[in-house]
Amino acid sequence: MNDEKIVLQIVEHHKKKENKPTGEIGITWWQLSLIGIGSIVGAGFFLGASVAIKLTGPSVIIAFLIAGLIAYIAFNSLAEMKINDPETGSFRDYARKAFGDNMGFISGWMYWIAGVLIMSSEVTALSVFTRYWFPHIQLWIFSVIYSCLGLGINFLGVKDFGKIESFFAIVKITAIVTFIVFGALFILGYASPEGSVDGAAVISLSTLDWFPQGITGLWSAMIFALFPFAGVAVVGAASKELKKSESLTKAINALMLALIFLYVTSIAIILKMTYWNQIEVSKSPFITALSEFHLPYLGSILNVIIISAAFSTFVGALFAITNVLLSLAKDGEAPKIALKKDKRGVNVIALLIGASGLLVTILLSFVLPKTIYEYLTTSAGVLLISNWMIILASQIKNRKNYQLKNTLVGKKFKMWFAPYSSYLGIFLIVLTLIGVSVNPMQRMGLFVSMGIVVIISISSLKAQSSRKKQLRKQ
Repeated sequence: MNDEKIVLQIVEHHKKKENKPTGEIGITWWQLSLIGIGSIVGAGFFLGASVAIKLTGPSVIIAFLIAGLIAYIAFNSLAEMKINDPETGSFRDYARKAFGDNMGFISGWMYWIAGVLIMSSEVTALSVFTRYWFPHIQLWIFSVIYSCLGLGINFLGVKDFGKIESFFAIVKITAIVTFIVFGALFILGYASPEGSVDGAAVISLSTLDWFPQGITGLWSAMIFALFPFAGVAVVGAASKELKKSESLTKAINALMLALIFLYVTSIAIILKMTYWNQIEVSKSPFITALSEFHLPYLGSILNVIIISAAFSTFVGALFAITNVLLSLAKDGEAPKIALKKDKRGVNVIALLIGASGLLVTILLSFVLPKTIYEYLTTSAGVLLISNWMIILASQIKNRKNYQLKNTLVGKKFKMWFAPYSSYLGIFLIVLTLIGVSVNPMQRMGLFVSMGIVVIISISSLKAQSSRKKQLRKQ
């Protein structure tokens, strides 16, 4: 997950390439779509897809289609608020406008903690990918190595994450597209010359049992299908940078269609290359599918690409949660000490507070090496989509003001089928949360997330009480 600041840096990088002033609004709809893909695709898909496949089998394709619909609705709702109310800073401000200061506080801290958990899941995924070559080395050792590398890069105060993320956006897209092309050649028979494949054959999806784990399997897999769409809210916030606001619909449609196509097509090819029950949670499904082939170093090359892309996402996520904490501190919703900088201008305290989650990850990877990724992803996913519900509810409440403004100023951007589409999004998210409780493995992550929300809610009440006391003194 990348913070809005990183996405905006990528936007500025695109402007510089076209020799445009950094303050000038002027990216095209297709550039926003490309930025979105680069910001969203990460280890949540490269590894999380294996968990989803294991839980539900071939019906994982249906799970990703439903997840795409939910993300599309969430993207649209935030984009409508951003375009019609551009002066407001972020989704926290929209929640505050709709439901008061407490909801803004809760939304902000849920986003930060979800970011910490997502960052931790990225580190875990990186460690899992690396064990492809070193299966006998314990997971926590790689977690330590990657945590230190990520912290070191952030401590150096890298200024232009936009260039880094733009480069790895291309890497991620290239990796998936190359896999899809290779899979298409395999299905057509061109990528399986004699001697290159050991018994590999195209598996017919029509003859498979699509629901081997029943409806409950599909239900419990939804959280892992939603997780790869985690960054849509941030990209929606960056939609104000479009050259023409009316082209936002093109950007949304192009981004979501591209993501759904990349995700669903690559998973369908994986299921055609290897049987779903051969997918291992401890290995990327892409690597498992390619292991059917005897082409030298093919799996290793793809694994290197995946690790490179996932590491950039991890570094960006650590940078992102640091900036989210700074934003909370500036608004008086986090300790002011987080705003302190060192001589290089790095917010060391905010960075270390966010990095504390890495210590917990290292400990859990030592104690629970086989289940840590599922726990982290479930907890992060629950907080993430709960925040999506707040975004959707805020849009339902706030859009009445936009309708009034549009009659006076002129129509800007209206979400399709609103408010019914927002209600549908909330309903599907609630169903997903219920599905999480069905699976015993995910239930722990749900309880942890619920506990976090309760703690944040109590803290918001105390913060509100403290503000009232200060106002009385004044």
